[in-house]
Amino acid sequence: MTLVTDPSCIFCKIVAGQIPSFKLHETDKTLAFLDVGPIAPGHALIIPKHHGAKLHDLPDEALVELLPIVKKVAIAVGCENYNVLQNNGRIAHQQVDHVHFHMIPKPSESDDQGLVIGWPTKPGDMAALKAYAEEIKGKL
Repeated sequence: MTLVTDPSCIFCKIVAGQIPSFKLHETDKTLAFLDVGPIAPGHALIIPKHHGAKLHDLPDEALVELLPIVKKVAIAVGCENYNVLQNNGRIAHQQVDHVHFHMIPKPSESDDQGLVIGWPTKPGDMAALKAYAEEIKGKL
């Protein structure tokens, strides 16, 4: 796999050492560092060094190490409860156009630290879900 970078990307600049970061773990394919705008102590970002704006833009080889490193960082931080977040696109709240996973500790039930989300679930239409599942399976 040939590494793709974007000279205007802030995360590519961090990978290249042009912008300082608080590195936690680094391999040939992946970099983990502390988020400079943390919502809880230990909030870290885990990124592929290969540039891709969205998850589906990356080759599978660039994705192999990401979740194992998220797990290592969560263990190293010592958090019992945490969120793993990965957004794709502006309306999905992605701020930096380079794939990244947030490992966000949730130290207590309080909304003072960690990720605070609402999950507006609605009862599903089972027949429509079944049909949609079949449609998706046909594309996989």
